[in-house]
Amino acid sequence: MTARQSSLLRKVVESHVALGSPVGSKWLAEQDDAPWGPSTIRAELARLEVMGVLRHPHTSAGRVPTDRGYRLYVDELLGSPEMRRHAPPFRLSLIRREVDDAMRAATEQLSQVTNLLAIVTAPPIATTTIRHVEVLLLQPQVAMVVVITSTGGVSKRVIPYGSPVDAGLVDWARSYLNEALGGMSVGARMVQRGLTAEGLSTTERDFLDTLAPAFLELEETAEHSIYVDGTARLLSEDRVAELSQINDLMALLERRVALLSVLRSALEEPSVYLRIGEENETPALRSISIVAANYGLPGRNLGAVSVLGPVRMDYPTAIAAVRRAADELSRFAVELYE
Repeated sequence: MTARQSSLLRKVVESHVALGSPVGSKWLAEQDDAPWGPSTIRAELARLEVMGVLRHPHTSAGRVPTDRGYRLYVDELLGSPEMRRHAPPFRLSLIRREVDDAMRAATEQLSQVTNLLAIVTAPPIATTTIRHVEVLLLQPQVAMVVVITSTGGVSKRVIPYGSPVDAGLVDWARSYLNEALGGMSVGARMVQRGLTAEGLSTTERDFLDTLAPAFLELEETAEHSIYVDGTARLLSEDRVAELSQINDLMALLERRVALLSVLRSALEEPSVYLRIGEENETPALRSISIVAANYGLPGRNLGAVSVLGPVRMDYPTAIAAVRRAADELSRFAVELYE
């Protein structure tokens, strides 16, 4: 592709994204910054169409980019220093000590600055450890166990009993659980072993069994921590027409485990994960584009930050916003974990 064709392709992509309609050669020639005449533009647009980067949606209409055209445009954009000027204001307060709050705030901000569907995945269960366990006697026959993790997550369970509970047993359980499970990974089998360790009396073991569901619930919650914001934006009247598989996409959003598997690929990308339309392997995503980046600690990825939207999206803003959000979450993770 020549420099003129590349410049013209960029103009068509950015004009189509801004206007939402096919871009004609006459309109391009009338722009103040057009360096070529109408006949030159018509000839180059025809060549770009033959190359498969532009297409005519209708016979008499102007041209719109194909998925391949968007790909060429984005690849050139990623190597351009001007990407920096697209970075939106984005700052995550380090006062947010709980991962749940931080993830939610990041997802909301990302959706707002891009006007797209934003999805953020929480750190995997393997990175979460038990920080503190509290066992309280609320009433003679009602106890409560609270488990606090290294990420600030909290699991609380109230347990009723058929007869009064020995207060001394409650105090013992608190001390034992903090000593046996403190610093242990939430999803480790060692948690179960700690609850059934040798040397425990039958009374102690039976009481720990009643507290065990609090630890299991914490693991189940952490396994499916995914934050979504901006669905209403994606379903707005001026965008839904561009999503030919909207029902499939909504079904995928409901099946969070399936969505997590799609975004897991983003963790392996050293820079930006980008899939445009037909490049998506998942059929339900063939009419959208995904822009994502991983965040985490030096040498260890913890999760992914992503936006989803129509193929006709503002890629410079989306890429810059995702990168900025990932940087902020990495900064938060360093403060939290280290």
